[in-house]
Amino acid sequence: MPHPFDIALKHAKAFRQGVRDRPPRPTISPEEMRARLDGPTPEHGEDGAAVVEALAAAADPGIMGIVGPRFFGWVIGGSHEAGVAADWLTSAWGQNAGLYAGSPAAAVAEETAGRWLLDILRLPSNCSVGFVTGATMANFVGIAAARNEMLRRVGWDVEAKGLYGAPRLRVILGDDAHTTVFAALRFLGFGAATAERIPADDQGRMDAGALERALAAGSDPAIVVAQAGQINTGAFDPIARIAAACRKHGAWLHVDGAFGLWACAVPELAHLAEGAELADSWATDGHKWLQLPYDCGIAFVRDPEAHRRAMTIAASYLPQVNGEYEPSHYVPELSRRARGFAAWAVLRALGRAGVADMVRAHCGFAARLAERLSREPGVRILNDVVLNQVIVGFGEGDGEAQDAATRAVIARLQEDNACFAGGASWRGRWVMRVSVISGALTEADIDRLGDAVIAAWRAVRADTKLLEA
Repeated sequence: MPHPFDIALKHAKAFRQGVRDRPPRPTISPEEMRARLDGPTPEHGEDGAAVVEALAAAADPGIMGIVGPRFFGWVIGGSHEAGVAADWLTSAWGQNAGLYAGSPAAAVAEETAGRWLLDILRLPSNCSVGFVTGATMANFVGIAAARNEMLRRVGWDVEAKGLYGAPRLRVILGDDAHTTVFAALRFLGFGAATAERIPADDQGRMDAGALERALAAGSDPAIVVAQAGQINTGAFDPIARIAAACRKHGAWLHVDGAFGLWACAVPELAHLAEGAELADSWATDGHKWLQLPYDCGIAFVRDPEAHRRAMTIAASYLPQVNGEYEPSHYVPELSRRARGFAAWAVLRALGRAGVADMVRAHCGFAARLAERLSREPGVRILNDVVLNQVIVGFGEGDGEAQDAATRAVIARLQEDNACFAGGASWRGRWVMRVSVISGALTEADIDRLGDAVIAAWRAVRADTKLLEA
C-alpha cells in the first residue's frame, strides 16, 4: 500500500508543475464544492493514503492559482518551493516551537532566521523577533509591547492590573492605515474608534505636519503607527519625519510594514522607508515578499525587555534553558508551529541578493504594467507606482459611469480567467487593484496580464457603445 506522504508528494508536484497553465480562479459553484467535500460525520477510519487521494481529487476544482504567475488579486506571495518543502518537514517532525527545551532545532532555526531578517531589512541588530501567524498578529505583538511599555513609564503595570483604571493612552495613525491595525487595536482593548486619525494625501501618506501638531497638543503617552506600503497605492508614510516627532514627544513608533518593509532590502528602494530603522517596533509578513508558506508573520521590537514583558508565558512545569532563545517569550502562543524552519530555508535559498533581486524585479514589473496600460485610451493609472501596487480606473464621464466601467472590466477579466485581479474602493471611486508579488512572475507574465486587462476593457467599451447605439 502507498504511504500517505507518497500520495501527497505526487499531487503536490503535479499541481506545482501545472500551475503556470492553470486558470487562476476556480469556476466551481459553492454547491458543487460542498458536494465534493461535505458528507455525514465519518463513523469509522479509512486508510490514510486513500483519504489523501480523496482529498486531492475533491479539492482540486476549488484551488486558487495563487502560487502561479497569473494571480494578482491580493498582496500574496507564491510560496517558494524550498519553504514549502521545509514546511512539510516541519509537519512531519511535529515540533512544538514554544520552548528551547521542547525543540532545540526549532528554537535555534527561529533565532537564526530572525537575526538574518534584521540584517536584510536593515533594522537594529539588538531587536527581539517573534514569529507569529501573519501581519495581523505581528501588528498585535508590536502594539502590545508599545501599550505595556508606555503604561509602565507612567507607573501602571498592565501585566498585573490590566486596563481597567489605567491612565489614558493615545493611539495615533494615518487615515489610510490598514484594517489589520484596527483589528489589533480591538484585540488589545483600545477599540478601533478611539484611534486619532491623521489626514492622508492622495496616495495614502500620513500628513507629518498634522501628526506633529497632534502630538504637541496632548500630554498623554502616545503610540504612533506609521505605514510602509499602503495596501492600494504602495505609498510610504514620511517615516523619518514621523520618527523625529515621536522622539521629540516621547511617543512609541510602530511601523506596519506588512509588505513595504521589504523595500529596505533593495539599496535603490530603501529610501522609500527612510527612517524606518528609528522606530520602536515593526511588523511584516513572510508570506508576502519572502514567499514563505502561510502562517508566518514577523514582529520586531527594539526593546527586548518590553517585548518579553508583553508576551512571556511562564509556568512551573515549563522548563527554561538558561541563556537560550525561548520563542514563546516573544509571541502570544505557547503551543505553535515551528515557523522558523521554513523561514531559515527560504532565506538560505534566496540569500540577501535573491531577496533584493525579487523585490526589485516585481517593482519593475509593476512600472512596466502601468506604462503599458496608461497608453490605452480610457485607462487611467490612479497611483504613483513606487512599489508593486497598481490601481487602475476605466471609462469616461462622471464618477458613477467610471465606477460602472471599472466594475465591468474586473468582472470581464475574471470571467475570461486568463489572469486574476480584484477591485477596491479608493478615494470614493472603484478601482482595479493589481498586486505584483508572486515569486514565479516573469516579464512575459506581466505582458500577458496587460493584454488580458486591455482585452477586457476593449470588450466592455464595445458592449457599452452597442448599448448606447
